[in-house]
Amino acid sequence: MILSVLSLISLIPIITVFIFLVVLRLSAQPAMLLAYLITLPLGFFFWGMPWQVLMAASLRGVVFAVDILLIIFGAILMLELLKVSGAIVSIRRGFMRINPDRRVQVVIIAWTFGAFIEGVAGFGTPAAVAGPILLALGFPPMAAATAALIIQSTPVSFGATGTPILLGVATGLGSPTGVPEVASFLQEQGITFEQYLYMIAARVGILHGIVGVLIPLIVCMVITRFYGENRSWKEGLGAWKFALLGGLVFVIPYMLVAVFLGPEFPSIIGSLIGMAILTFCAHRNILTPEKTWDFPTRDNQPESWWGDLELDTHNHPHPPQAWKAWLCYVVVAVLLMISVLDVLPLEVQLRSPAVTVTLSDVLGTEISAVTQPLYLPFVILMLASIFAFFVLLPGRTDFQGALKKYRTAAWGAFRVVLKAGAALIIAVPMVQVFINSGFNTFHLDSMPITLAQGAAALVGKAWPLMSPWIGALGAFIAGSNTVSNMTFSLFQWGVAAQLDLSTVWVVAEQAVGGAAGNMICVHNVVAAAAVVGLIGKEGSLIRITIIPMIYYAILAGILGMMVAV
Repeated sequence: MILSVLSLISLIPIITVFIFLVVLRLSAQPAMLLAYLITLPLGFFFWGMPWQVLMAASLRGVVFAVDILLIIFGAILMLELLKVSGAIVSIRRGFMRINPDRRVQVVIIAWTFGAFIEGVAGFGTPAAVAGPILLALGFPPMAAATAALIIQSTPVSFGATGTPILLGVATGLGSPTGVPEVASFLQEQGITFEQYLYMIAARVGILHGIVGVLIPLIVCMVITRFYGENRSWKEGLGAWKFALLGGLVFVIPYMLVAVFLGPEFPSIIGSLIGMAILTFCAHRNILTPEKTWDFPTRDNQPESWWGDLELDTHNHPHPPQAWKAWLCYVVVAVLLMISVLDVLPLEVQLRSPAVTVTLSDVLGTEISAVTQPLYLPFVILMLASIFAFFVLLPGRTDFQGALKKYRTAAWGAFRVVLKAGAALIIAVPMVQVFINSGFNTFHLDSMPITLAQGAAALVGKAWPLMSPWIGALGAFIAGSNTVSNMTFSLFQWGVAAQLDLSTVWVVAEQAVGGAAGNMICVHNVVAAAAVVGLIGKEGSLIRITIIPMIYYAILAGILGMMVAV
């Protein structure tokens, strides 16, 4: 079957998801079920995937879905503990004293704190942590989830201490020496594979820095346009000084670290520096907007902004002090950092074979499913919840009463996970069938690779314009910049070499596009919606977050054309 026909067929699952979820605004559960039921026969009849492969890929998806659900549970548990203890009241009051403008708050919490959580944890954790904090500050749930998703762009390529580069790109290109074609190229250039990987990381940092500097401003504009009383882009632009400052104080150290130190810490160092500077400036009204902007009152907000989770942020008889509430999230951040530091043996122990659950050769296929439950951010969140039990609840003076509140919080989190579980248990298996379609009897490349090959044949020398979109497609499907890079890095390298383009820049574009795709990937959106009580409104979120994703892919493509050709 000719490439153009196969490319169109492989596009069907993507179009299906888009139509059902975004155009028709179905909730994720029926939308992904329909997409799954369409993808299965495509894999069986057109790709020759045996039923064992289809089922093995689906089972692998279920394992991944359970990992995501555990993270959602931990994040919701923390939020519920803030709720039952009254700490939400303290958080809101404390931040209002720093600066009451919602645009300032979203830049500090979503952009810099979210970037820090991404830098140390990945796994879509920023939306699970930053979203509930914004909700606690008084953001409508839709606004909180939207902001938390948009910032999962610039910091993502260096998330989880550089995993998308050090594991994603490296594996895709054939680490530790490179596949034969890459190894031969590197030998001709007189550089090692590690040096080449760091060259790619440097260019990823430069591209992200240029494109990402405007993300704080875009977040402000999206918030005021879609969730403001006047539905105004202009009101978001009114915070341009502080938003641009937010972009610069993050991306400048971010780029410098990426260029001179490598891919492990750009997002972590950039966010810490940015958070410190922005909090200082916000408290002293340096470059902050002259007129404070806020959401309309709750009575004037459409019900479409809300789901089944409402928080009383104004009334509580004896709320704990604000510093205690923030301390719980500081513990989350510190534990996440400790878990990934190379100087400590903790990461090795948490990921050791003794605590790794592996399903090898599922149903007699080459597909395996692996989970490392102790390494998931879920464990960190659970430890932090125990810390919160003693800090926020009267555990020392009224242990039974505190235990009752903890059980109430855990039950509330469990109910949210049950609702989110139905969508994820369907969504992730559909994705895994699509990705693992390379295991077939027709000797065809997988559906995503076939789709990318069709795009390459169509655009030719203009490939740098298309390269970020392929990365974004991979992340949209797989829900991971790392998996997108694993899937497409070698393909992107091959297209660049064939067209005599800069392979370093094209692979860097792949990584940047893969990060941008995180803004709209289905399971990130499901997770972001779940933690703020918006199950069933995933399509509405994607309709908004696709706007900054398009900006990111277009500008990265234009920059790629300037440097890669």
